[in-house]
Amino acid sequence: MSAQRTALDGGRWHLNHGPIDLIAEAHGDAVEVAVAHEHVWRRFGAVLEELVAELPLLRQPVGADCALRGPIARRMWEACAPFRQSFITPMAAVAGAVAQELIACYHRPGIERAWINNGGDIALHLAPGQSARVGLFADLARFDLRDLGPLSTDGRFELRAEHPVRGVATSGWRGRSFSLGIADSVTVLAATAAQADAAATVIANAVDADDAGIRRRPASECKDDSDLGDIPVTVDVALLAPAVVQCALDAGVERAEALQRLGLVWSAVLVCQGQWRVVQPLSSGLPAAPPQSAGSIAADAVGSVFA
Repeated sequence: MSAQRTALDGGRWHLNHGPIDLIAEAHGDAVEVAVAHEHVWRRFGAVLEELVAELPLLRQPVGADCALRGPIARRMWEACAPFRQSFITPMAAVAGAVAQELIACYHRPGIERAWINNGGDIALHLAPGQSARVGLFADLARFDLRDLGPLSTDGRFELRAEHPVRGVATSGWRGRSFSLGIADSVTVLAATAAQADAAATVIANAVDADDAGIRRRPASECKDDSDLGDIPVTVDVALLAPAVVQCALDAGVERAEALQRLGLVWSAVLVCQGQWRVVQPLSSGLPAAPPQSAGSIAADAVGSVFA
């Protein structure tokens, strides 16, 4: 199947090609926005073929040297390289890296702000003085396609152009990708979408516990071409004791704060079975909001929303 695009309300575009499914939105000079959208469409048409061409390497664990050639593939590797002491493949950053590649089309005069939402992994463009509100939807289990009313978010925050954040990503065991942990969602704000994607994966894996209520299966049994092979991934989590959830979240926060000290994460929100933790920015500016506070882009199937 070839790449497809569909115009949506509000000047947004839905682009789809195989497993890649994203929404593009931009604001600013109408002519410049239209030109940028066309550039995105042209670039999008080649993305899947480029990734498939290097898929065998992309499914291999990240090593000391990068043998990948394409710009998106190399960006995936670079985002995951800081975590190579543990098992990780470049595929952990694929959605964010694709979004990051496409957002570059909006880096042009006349574009005030834009975002690419690739299944909840979001790349941003914000011209000086601009901002975007991000709404957090923490638990995919609550999402009901039959509900046609406004989406009720769990938390909101605003990203401004002066913040060092151009990527938002969410990971968790309920999302579209596999997780080794039990977090309903881990949403990460980082300098780039690829970095946010990789870090969200790693932090969500760290939100974990050893409990009979957690069911896991080898990734290869859940998806025969998974890059995780026979590594057990979480497929179901029963209602756990609050103390177990607390310990799991504490482990995730410890990992997030370690990445923050390395400059790989700016802020993060971790959610598991009604409990949540916020890793605040080390610098002042963005009050990472707990559930039931104030925003609007959306990340991940478990994740975020924009306006």
